[in-house]
Amino acid sequence: MMETKSPFLDTIFLLRKKECITLFSNIQEISLKEEQEAENYFEEEFEKERLEFLSDRLTCNRETAVWAAKVLYHSAQLYLIRENTANNLEKLIPKFKGIRDISSILSADLSLRFLPDIITALHSVDPEDTLITMLEDILTEFHYSGIGYDLDLKRVNWEEELKEKTYRKLYLERIVEKRDYKLAEIPFINKLLIAEFGMHKDAFWRELKIITEENQ
Repeated sequence: MMETKSPFLDTIFLLRKKECITLFSNIQEISLKEEQEAENYFEEEFEKERLEFLSDRLTCNRETAVWAAKVLYHSAQLYLIRENTANNLEKLIPKFKGIRDISSILSADLSLRFLPDIITALHSVDPEDTLITMLEDILTEFHYSGIGYDLDLKRVNWEEELKEKTYRKLYLERIVEKRDYKLAEIPFINKLLIAEFGMHKDAFWRELKIITEENQ
């Protein structure tokens, strides 16, 4: 995907390819054509990542991927542009209305993995910003994308959440990558991690405590 002169598409492209972002002087409407181009782009990107986790059963949820991209784009632009947006936030940052399954989680993650950095930037400007709460609520629902960011996940049934083996593998790998101690020390997750590490635990994560009934 090359530069398109579309602020929406170019923002997503730059974030995914170079992990940088361009802020524009105003928030433009996203056209149907742009959404369709984004769907095609995310389907290609999903396929590339799917090859890495070797599952032929998961497909890109195009609609969810575009929803997440719009949330990311608007939240990034709202870091700079807040004039006349107070009454429009719910339109710019809509709640997820689809079905939350593994395909939608991984499709949303194509964009939402960048959301924690945007929330951190927003927090540095105004910790009381209502947009922060809205974005944290989205990350709490799609917490795979929020690994490494401090979320309240007390209500998650981890045995149910991580029952699918491909998603479980990806979730554990990202916990290790992000060194998320809070998640890694949840007893159920800790047990999974220690089992994965086996006798090579110290090579993977020396500092991680082994959680037992005695030290819970």
